[in-house]
Amino acid sequence: MGTPTPNEGLHRLYRESGWTLRQFAQEVNRVGTQRGTPLRYREPSVHQWLKGHLPRADVRPLILEALARRLRRAVTYSEAGFPPASAHGLAPSNPSTVEGILDLGRRDMDPSRRGVMGAALFSVALTVPNWPDVVGRMEAAGGGGVQRIGMPEVNMVIDMTERISDLDDQFGGRHARPMAAAFLVNTVSPYLRADAPDGVRRAMLSAASDLLYLTGYMAVDEGLHGLAQNYYLKALELAGAAEDHLTYCTTLRGMSVQAVDLRHGAKAMELADAAAAASPNAGPRLQAFLSGQQAHAAAQIGNRSAALRHIREAEAFMDRAEGRAKALGSYDPASLNYHVSQMRYELGDAEGAVEAMQRADRLRPSVYRRTRTHERGTLAERQFAIGHLEAACTTWHQALDDYPMVQSGRADDRIRAMFRLLRPHLKNGAARDLHERARLVTPASLLA
Repeated sequence: MGTPTPNEGLHRLYRESGWTLRQFAQEVNRVGTQRGTPLRYREPSVHQWLKGHLPRADVRPLILEALARRLRRAVTYSEAGFPPASAHGLAPSNPSTVEGILDLGRRDMDPSRRGVMGAALFSVALTVPNWPDVVGRMEAAGGGGVQRIGMPEVNMVIDMTERISDLDDQFGGRHARPMAAAFLVNTVSPYLRADAPDGVRRAMLSAASDLLYLTGYMAVDEGLHGLAQNYYLKALELAGAAEDHLTYCTTLRGMSVQAVDLRHGAKAMELADAAAAASPNAGPRLQAFLSGQQAHAAAQIGNRSAALRHIREAEAFMDRAEGRAKALGSYDPASLNYHVSQMRYELGDAEGAVEAMQRADRLRPSVYRRTRTHERGTLAERQFAIGHLEAACTTWHQALDDYPMVQSGRADDRIRAMFRLLRPHLKNGAARDLHERARLVTPASLLA
């Protein structure tokens, strides 16, 4: 075997990054950890890559993502001197929107393929289509299908989406998401190809967009962030094709929530601002949601004045909202207090964050069991952080009341954190009692 040729493309990117070899390795390791596959690369490995030795195929997308985050732009395989990616990733390569949805759904509904490379990898370099780029465009959903649909089919998709959303709220998305994926593949995708009057077609595109948004949201809950981004992108495409501003803005806001929770504050701010800019005719409830999300993102990047301005806007819009929140992804007083808590926490006011999260918990409707479990876990962690161990134990007990009924990756994360935080305090009676109870209701895989 001959001596490899130095990888000039990777060399250029490396010089542009300004990293040392050690920093390059550390950033790749960090992305690997976020994907759920911790890596231990050091300087010699990066040196070998620069000399022309190809990194493993499953590591190459992590290298590209690390570089993209550093350079704040997309980095392609060819630019980095790597061979083209195989067709086994989760990102649909078919230019047809419907074919892309079919490919995405089939991969997600098959349990043997849910671990495909990239499912959990969030990309900061993802290109999000602007409203003018997607509005009214949906070649794949044109006429010529084998059936004709009407409003009864549209209403069925809307009703099924609401039922799946209810299941997610009550029991988590681990089981509900494959159901949603199967429904997308077996029922909704054929409808998108069917003949229909223009009004029915737009209504079906909008209903399908809502379902894609929900499925992406459930993927976020499970920690499958790359998969979620793909669902969100398809939701944006269909919302634009339907000229549905509400779902387009809701999806952008959901993408911002995903980014801020992963602590990509600049990306979260960009997405939140894009959602706000694309919602000229939004009602006060959506405006409150968008402003609340802008407040959280602004606080995470340290822009205190913008964060406070946006949260005041959210409160003002919430005061104008009428009736109870009903639509998928809509906003309520519990959500507003959650945003107040997140903003205060990011700005260093831990006690204020605890107070706001407690208000959110009191105001949250009982049907939102998954959210309640996750956010009570978060509240307990913040109570613990300010030295209120016994109050934290009480809140963790409340989270455990719901936890056995919830199948949620984020809820699992909160229980793992609880065990980690309690371990040094087991001489305390409240901590010990909680620990013993938790061991009885927690899957063995989380106790390892």
